[in-house]
Amino acid sequence: MFATVMPGLARVASQVLGGLPGVAVHDHGFDGRSDVILFDAARGSRDEVFDLGLTEDLFVEVGRTLRSEGDRPNWIAGRIWRPERVQRALSVWANKVRPLSGTMTFRVIVRVLQERSFLRTELRRQFTDVIQSDKPKWRVDDPGQIEVWVSEYTSGRFVAGLRLSDVRMRQHEGRAVEREGALRPTVASAMVALAGVPDGVLLDPCCGSGTILSEAASAGWTVRGLDIDPEAVRITRENVRDATADIGDVRKLDLEDASVGACASNLPFGKRYSVQGEMEAWLRVALREIVRVTRPGGRVILLAPGVPRSVVPAGLRKLDRHQIRLLGLKTTIWVFERLG
Repeated sequence: MFATVMPGLARVASQVLGGLPGVAVHDHGFDGRSDVILFDAARGSRDEVFDLGLTEDLFVEVGRTLRSEGDRPNWIAGRIWRPERVQRALSVWANKVRPLSGTMTFRVIVRVLQERSFLRTELRRQFTDVIQSDKPKWRVDDPGQIEVWVSEYTSGRFVAGLRLSDVRMRQHEGRAVEREGALRPTVASAMVALAGVPDGVLLDPCCGSGTILSEAASAGWTVRGLDIDPEAVRITRENVRDATADIGDVRKLDLEDASVGACASNLPFGKRYSVQGEMEAWLRVALREIVRVTRPGGRVILLAPGVPRSVVPAGLRKLDRHQIRLLGLKTTIWVFERLG
């Protein structure tokens, strides 16, 4: 099998996938638009893989090959459409998507990292011909009942598979109320995963549409949200019925010291939503309050383009960071730990 995730999240997703029973991660890369993770999943583990909130799309593999063994589109197409593997993949597809019939429609999606040897469109045409030769009753259509993806996930390495997912996987069934600039659910899920094992209350002090709180509640946290914007609080209450959401300012949190197990937040950084005053000064005060209310050993997960070292309080230690691309912008997930 293989999965795609938002650019920059391969390492997080690989760790989460690898922690599932019956799942072994083998490789990962980038196909020019998404990070790609290749893994094996035992039959009894596939439902857990489907429930993993940070994947954008999920595929059952039909084949792999290398450019170095034959850098021609017809050769590549013939190498990665293996009829015996395709039949096994189709049984998984039929179980997860819909029953097969004799006549199916399909379309081919191809992503390559370079077009010096041949054009992406030529590989798509050759792959379509190979499929129609093997499945003469199938016909090309857009959209098709079956989507066959071919990705050059690392320079010279190709993988192909049948898409098992649709938009519901990456949007997590959608939100009751949308808000401009709302965080993508798969990114929120990654942030919640980085917050660690659920242990008490997870706080989002800039909760916006409540996306992080929704993912945290699904993971088993008790969730609490605050936002300085009353409209954001109203939307969070609509979107996350399990959340306690109130009007509040992250710079002056009305919470007891060490009262939350973790904090995760998509901080405003001046694109759609700005802060009051100079950004570094705002961030310094906000982080001081976040540290105060987070108990020792708890994680603080922040989404922001930059968190200067000068604004990080002494009680916060940086563990990691993951640079991602979101809505066309580069930003970073920062992983901190509250020191004792």
